[in-house]
Amino acid sequence: MGKIIVTGASGQFGNATAKMLLEQVPAEDLVFLSRTPENLAEFAESGAHIRRADFDDPSTLQAAMEGGERMLLISTVRVGSRVEQHTAAVEAAVAQGVKHVVYTSLLGVRTPGNPSVEGFDHIATERMIEASGLAWTHLRDSLYAEAVATAMAIPALQAGRKPENSGAGRVPIVSRDDCVATAVSVLTQDGHANKAYDVTGPELWTLPDAMALVSQMAGKPIEVEPVDDEGMYAYFDSLGVARKASDVMPDGPIPWASEGMVTFGQSIREGFMDVESNDVERITGRPPRTLRSVLEQYRHLWPQ
Repeated sequence: MGKIIVTGASGQFGNATAKMLLEQVPAEDLVFLSRTPENLAEFAESGAHIRRADFDDPSTLQAAMEGGERMLLISTVRVGSRVEQHTAAVEAAVAQGVKHVVYTSLLGVRTPGNPSVEGFDHIATERMIEASGLAWTHLRDSLYAEAVATAMAIPALQAGRKPENSGAGRVPIVSRDDCVATAVSVLTQDGHANKAYDVTGPELWTLPDAMALVSQMAGKPIEVEPVDDEGMYAYFDSLGVARKASDVMPDGPIPWASEGMVTFGQSIREGFMDVESNDVERITGRPPRTLRSVLEQYRHLWPQ
C-alpha cells in the first residue's frame, strides 16, 4: 500500500490527524505536508516524511505528493481563493498517482439553495474532485464545538451579550476530535470510496440554547439578541470586519470577512444544517462527544 498524505499538517486539524495516524500507521507510511515544515519537527523525529507544500506555489506540489496513495485534503482558510488552491493540490496528486482524496467539506453544502458563502468553495471543490478521476470521500463537518467553546463563548461572556441571526435553526454541533477520528478512520479503512458523510455531533442545538448552556456553566449572564442579517452585518462592521472576502487585507488585523459568518447563520436559520446522522459512530466505532463535554474542556479559558 502507498503512503497516506496529510495536507496542512501544521494546522490544528492536520496536527491532530497526524498524531492519531501515528498511533495506527507505521511512521514511514505517512507523509505530512506544510508550508512551514520546520513546525513539524516532532513528526520528523518519529520517522514520518515531512515535505514542504505551498498550495499557492504549484511547483512545490508534485514532489510533495510522491509515493502517496491516499490524501487527506484539509480545506484551506482563504474564502474565495480556496478552489484554486485545492485544484492545484488535486492536479499534483493525480500526476503522482495518488488514488483517493478525502476532503474536509461542510455540512449541508450540496443542498440546493444553501446561502452560506463558506459553502460555495466547498461545493466547487467537491465537484472538482469528483471530476478528477480519483476515488473520493467528502467529510461534511458540522459547526465545531471548540469554536462554540472559544470563539463564541469567550466574547459573549466578556460582553454579557451576543447578537445572533440564526434564530431557532438547529445545528448538530460536533467536536473537532470526532471530525479528526472520522478522517483517520476513512484514511485507514477500505469501503469509503465515492461516498459523502455527514460528520455531526449527537445533539441538535440552536445557538441561543448553546449560549444558554455556556452561561449556566460559567455562572455569568449572556443575553442573546435576535437580529436580522443586516443587524448581524452591522455588529461585525462595528468590530472593523470587512464584509466581503475580496476586501480582506491579507496582513490586516482581522483576516476574515463577515459575509461568511452572516450567511452561515442564515443557513442555520433556514434549516440547511438541521441534519441528523450516525456516520461518526458508524465509521469510528465510538459515539461522538457532547457539546457539554467540550465546553467543560475549555471552560478554564473563559473570563472569570
